[in-house]
Amino acid sequence: MIKNALFFFLIVLSLGANAQNANNAISTNNIVGDTAVKTDLIDIAKSLFNIKARPRTKPGEKKVFFSLLPIGGNVPGGGRALITSTSAGFYLADRKTTYISNVTFTPYWNLQSRFGLPLRSNLWLKNNEWVIQGDTRFLFYPQATWGIGSGVESESMLVNYKYIRFYQSALKRIKPYLYAGIGYNLDYFINVRTDAPGLAAFSGYKTGTGDGENSFSSGFSANLIYDTRNNAINPLPGSYLNVSIRNNPSFLGSKTSWQSVYVDARKYVSLNTKPHQQNTLAFWTYLWTGLNNDIPYLNLPSIGWDPNNKSGRGIDQNRYRGKGLFYFETEYRRDITNDGLFGFVVFANATSVTEQDNKFKKIHPAVGTGLRVKFNKASNTNIGVDYGVSKGYKGFTINLGEAF
Repeated sequence: MIKNALFFFLIVLSLGANAQNANNAISTNNIVGDTAVKTDLIDIAKSLFNIKARPRTKPGEKKVFFSLLPIGGNVPGGGRALITSTSAGFYLADRKTTYISNVTFTPYWNLQSRFGLPLRSNLWLKNNEWVIQGDTRFLFYPQATWGIGSGVESESMLVNYKYIRFYQSALKRIKPYLYAGIGYNLDYFINVRTDAPGLAAFSGYKTGTGDGENSFSSGFSANLIYDTRNNAINPLPGSYLNVSIRNNPSFLGSKTSWQSVYVDARKYVSLNTKPHQQNTLAFWTYLWTGLNNDIPYLNLPSIGWDPNNKSGRGIDQNRYRGKGLFYFETEYRRDITNDGLFGFVVFANATSVTEQDNKFKKIHPAVGTGLRVKFNKASNTNIGVDYGVSKGYKGFTINLGEAF
């Protein structure tokens, strides 16, 4: 299964890798076209409130581009909450030779027992010699689960727990666009509990499902990244591949010793016929699988729990969980207005997860569409409002930046 998936990922990347070379992979300002011909919400606010623009940034000068989205809406896993999403795009060196870095902080609270403090970062150092990635979270749940495999739509259970995540990795460039490195990954699920009959009986899974149990996993990862995009906030034409192999040995404190692999491939194809316009076809696929038994239940691959929590639009987070998960999504992105202020997307995705016998048997599709509003043209950050539909579920998601 893994060999076939890797072969497929390599085919996806080869569809256009030769079309992009070192001269066009990093544009003169790491932004599509000239931002002077674009309009964003910041421009509109300046016009409405008669705010005078500051002098333009000198070439090569460092600058931070903030985007802020205070809203009330759905949170991952269901329910509504107060959400404040803050994204910062910035350059840690000359933008002619260095990709744009970004940090995203998205706290949420449902005014009761559920809240989250997720902080993610993607830092490109001088001349793209190093990329440093971070993912830190402190989350209070309950959240619904449907057990192992496809489950039954009407049969779910609320799982209460607290969750601490600390992932950090550093990768060194070994050749143009190709990076290799190591990371440290910590997952701590605290006081995992449910109502009767209990999570173990409901899911038919023993590891990490005891009532009131704490589940701790600590380990190292070996990471490989190939990235010809120059803006992860709103990817431009290019390719992306991420391979991460994780080992959680007992001597590092893990309650059980287990391993997993995550392979993520993306391709962005420009269909532009006009300059400075968004007209892109994007593809995303990933395989996430455990390599042995005794993986804690909440560490098993699950839809919506990919590293960026962006997969499965139109599907409840956690809806499909198993030892292995395969995902594919495609999206068409297009500007509505010539100034880039408004745009739209249409998307479709499909998920397959292993059942109790560890075999892939079913495919679960979802479709949807969305509106894009340019918040900050300097970092090319959009406000995305998406509506997705799948069997037994429909709902909106609101984000700063693209889903992938």
